[in-house]
Formats: sequence, C-alpha cells, structure tokens
Amino acid sequence: MRSPEFSGPSAPEEARAPAQSYRGITVSVAAGKGGTGKTLVATSLAISLATTGRSVQLLDCDVEEPNAALLLRPKIDKSDRVTVLCPTVDEETCTGCGLCARTCQFSAIAAMRGKVITFPNLCVGCGACAYVCPTDAITEVPRPVGVVEHGVTAEGIDFWHGRVDVGILRSGLVLAAVKGQADAARIVIIDAPPGTACPMQEALADSDFCLLITEPTPFGLSDLGAAVETCHALSLPCAVILNRAGDDDAAVQSYCDEHGLPLLLRIPEERRIAEAYSRGETLVQAFPQWRPRLIEALETALAHVQCDET
Repeated sequence: MRSPEFSGPSAPEEARAPAQSYRGITVSVAAGKGGTGKTLVATSLAISLATTGRSVQLLDCDVEEPNAALLLRPKIDKSDRVTVLCPTVDEETCTGCGLCARTCQFSAIAAMRGKVITFPNLCVGCGACAYVCPTDAITEVPRPVGVVEHGVTAEGIDFWHGRVDVGILRSGLVLAAVKGQADAARIVIIDAPPGTACPMQEALADSDFCLLITEPTPFGLSDLGAAVETCHALSLPCAVILNRAGDDDAAVQSYCDEHGLPLLLRIPEERRIAEAYSRGETLVQAFPQWRPRLIEALETALAHVQCDET
C-alpha cells in the first residue's frame, strides 16, 4: 500500500516558526457524517498551531456529544449555565384569545378551548408571545438548557465547549453560547457538529474557511457532497482532508478535481493511528511529524482563498 500522507509539497519534519499569526481567522472543521475523524483533525490542528507560538482558541460546538476535551484534556476553570426565557401564563389574567399561539413560530404555546398550554422544550426564548399578549398574562422565567465550560490546555489553547441538558430538543442556544466566546485576537478553530443539519450550519456561519473531513467510502463521498453543497449555500470556501486514505481513494480525488476543491491532506489508514486515538491521543501527540503537515495544509487552504478573492 502506498503511503498517501500529504498531497502538497513536502513539509519539514519539525514545526517551523510561524510566518503568519492568522489572528482573527476562524476555521471550521466539519464533516457530512460522524466518525470521519473531524475532532481528531480539529484538535491536532489546534495543537500544531499552538506549539508554533500562535494564539489559538478551540470551540467544540458539537454540544450534543462534545468530545474534544477527551483529547485536549483542558483544565476546566469556569462553568456557566445556559438558560432560555420560557413563558408562564397567569390563568386569571389570560382571556384565552389565542394570539400568543398564533404568533409563536415554534409551536411552543397552544390555545385550546380558552386555555393556554406551553411546551418549554420547544421554546427558543424569542419573547414574541409575551410581547403580543393584550392582557400581560405571560411572564418569562429562565429555564436551564445546558452548560458552557472554559479551560486551558497544556499547550495554552483557549478551550470552550458546551453540553445540552438531557431532554432538551433544541441545541442552538447552547451552540450560540459557545460561539459567542470566539476571540478575534486568536485564530479560532470550530469543531462543528457532524452532518449538514441546522446545528452544523449554525456552527459554520461567519467562518472564514471550512475544512471538510471525509473517508474513502461510498457513504463518505455521498455525505461529502452534501457538506460541500452546504458550504456553497453559506458562501463559505472549503477544502478537503481525507482520513483513512488508502488505495481506494480515487473517487474522492475525482470528486475534488471535478468540483475544484483542494485535497489538502491524506491521513493513511494505519492501525497505530487508531490505537493512539483509542488511548485518547491526538494525531500530533502520537506522531509529532504531522504538525508541520497540518500547518502547511491550512496555509495552502488560506492561500487558495486569498487567490480566489483577488
């Protein structure tokens, strides 16, 4: 089997001093499906940048199943609850007019036979129901929906992640709370939720570039196509990193060539990489020679964006 480790020019084995800090740049790492190695790449890239002196922040926006902390092992020093303002109805004041229910766009409140019923799990806290109530019968009270935590890693990475509470159906509020911690004085790496649904799109919004992680399987290629379409819909430049690459990755290369996508990096399918990951080690912790390769891949991606802009 060939060793398809890097699809660009050769990189030195040791990390070079950074030519650019990339402060104020936000790079999202996403995938059309779970299990492609998205978090492995995001955490490895963050460590690679941090060990070359760059100021790095990683936001784990997969708030339903955050796992970047398992690899980065930050020392958590702050934990804040995320709340949403949900309506409570004063039955004595309420006239049962139903205006609140007709106004709600999320089916979080209903009026039946002169009675108003609320569904807190569906509420996003927009406040429209209380605003339109003609008798001021609706009061908004905070309801916990999740937690956001901060920590710093041994490499100095500024780390944030969030976790929705069990039973909460909408993750957007916690995701937004994590993204709200983005620091423009650093290079920000966003570990996005898998797939192409609303949480992934919310995580990618306002990014400068997206690295799409895929694998050389029919499902991986199909979901890569969906992720690329999502990036195009968001007007977000993107490039591809192929994980578990081997002799069967011609279809991914053909897809990238056909759609003009840079295939920046090939991470080979090797048992020793899987074993390191199972021990909770990132790619660059187990194999430091990958640090300059990841940095060069990012530099190639950002240079590609600059060329397109000019």
